[in-house]
Amino acid sequence: MPLHKTINCFPDTQILLWNITETAEMLSEGLHLTQRSLDRLRNMKSDAHRCGFLSVRQLLLSLGYQDSDLYYDEFGKPHLTDGKHISISHSYEYSAIIISDRITGVDLELRRDKIAIIADKFIEPSFILDKNDPDYISKLTVNWGVKEAVFKIRNEKGISFKDHIDVKLFEMSDKKTTATLHFNNLQRQFDVYFEEIAEYTIVYLFERH
Repeated sequence: MPLHKTINCFPDTQILLWNITETAEMLSEGLHLTQRSLDRLRNMKSDAHRCGFLSVRQLLLSLGYQDSDLYYDEFGKPHLTDGKHISISHSYEYSAIIISDRITGVDLELRRDKIAIIADKFIEPSFILDKNDPDYISKLTVNWGVKEAVFKIRNEKGISFKDHIDVKLFEMSDKKTTATLHFNNLQRQFDVYFEEIAEYTIVYLFERH
């Protein structure tokens, strides 16, 4: 299917999701890929990676961007040639992009019970959850997604999800919270928004100035 969902959160921000049901050949239609992208595509070892890569280019195309408008820096962070901020995420059958005038990050996660097994590795002590809460897995998934999105913005070596990124407690009905990154002498705050779409969770956030 084509574009699955558009989230209109702020006038200067666009969030698009694609539900990947097509083949790589179908997703290639209408795209004009750079030689660099063609080489990357050729070296991908799985159809899932190829389809995720191409679906992102289809999302960009739906907003009027060509593949040549997207580039990556030496840290693997995506940028747009027009100066807008972009963040990208894939998870199994979905891909997502966010484009904004503000510094932003997005993460898309499939909700799975097994996240509880590794919770102690990324949940900070102040984020106290009741394991009997019906939303326990959902809240763990949001917490993880927040930290992934923060790291996409501030992808500095040595950042620990558990030790350096704090997420303010929330209820799923809030659909928003805040987060703080404390790392070395750096402190950054983020406004966080989240939403459950089918069995997936999307988290997007903006760095405060």
